[in-house]
Amino acid sequence: MTEKLRNIGPKSMAWLRQTGVRTLEDLQAVGALSAFVRVKRAGFKPSLNLLYALEGAILDCHWQEIPDGRRSELIIAADAAVALLPQPKGKRMPVAGPVTTTHNEADETVSYDPDGFGLDDPAGAPDA
Repeated sequence: MTEKLRNIGPKSMAWLRQTGVRTLEDLQAVGALSAFVRVKRAGFKPSLNLLYALEGAILDCHWQEIPDGRRSELIIAADAAVALLPQPKGKRMPVAGPVTTTHNEADETVSYDPDGFGLDDPAGAPDA
């Protein structure tokens, strides 16, 4: 049986259930940060509001009542914990290397186009 947790909507509760957090006691046992990281590790994309909501559920207060100092602590800890998670394969683009421009001497030949259109105009060509 799953109980309703304060601050936690149906979508977030579904994420939590899938990570083994079903009750307030489960949440208290793992902690807000660990529950948030579990949700991230499961492949969901929670916002920091979920982290605050989890903390508020544990403290039995509205998530907006979490003091700014505690929010900052949670953000720093969450960033550190999430950085340790394995990155999904095939999702990240490799870091690009430096861009260089090379010139070939054959590229230096420039033809003059008096009209500036870069097109040959057979109608305007002199008779041969």
